[in-house]
Amino acid sequence: MRHTISVLVENKFGVLSRIAGLFSGRGFNIESLSVAPTLDSSTSRMTIVTRGDDDIVEQITKQLNKLIDVIKVVDFTRDEEFVEREIVLVKLNAEPSNRAEILRMTEIFRGKVVDVSARTYTIEVTGTEGKVGAFIEMVKPLGVIEIARSGKIAMSRGKKSLG
Repeated sequence: MRHTISVLVENKFGVLSRIAGLFSGRGFNIESLSVAPTLDSSTSRMTIVTRGDDDIVEQITKQLNKLIDVIKVVDFTRDEEFVEREIVLVKLNAEPSNRAEILRMTEIFRGKVVDVSARTYTIEVTGTEGKVGAFIEMVKPLGVIEIARSGKIAMSRGKKSLG
């Protein structure tokens, strides 16, 4: 099963490597990882996406909670409703013959052209992982040069707060 785990941590050196070590020590791959400071610069929020058996991921979350620099852990997949987003930048080969098609696809997916050169367009699309994946699949035939994906970020719905 796929799990989206949010971890509130103290913004200190080495925290990321200790958390990644818990996953690798159990033989789990981290599919995506996003880390950034919160409103309080002394803390950061990590959003980790992984696949694994529910019981083992539950053990990992318990071990995460035992780490001294970890403030709070939430497995959104198990515990609550959440909102998720991902961002992708896609650099496309923009020849005169396909520019209109690139712009049409960008509009359909409510994306933005964020950079233009003589031969390329760079498009930004934000949405669920499914939307981002669908956009990439639709523009592949148009000549993808490069892709940069953020990985999923997530937050609980309503008034609940990680911290």
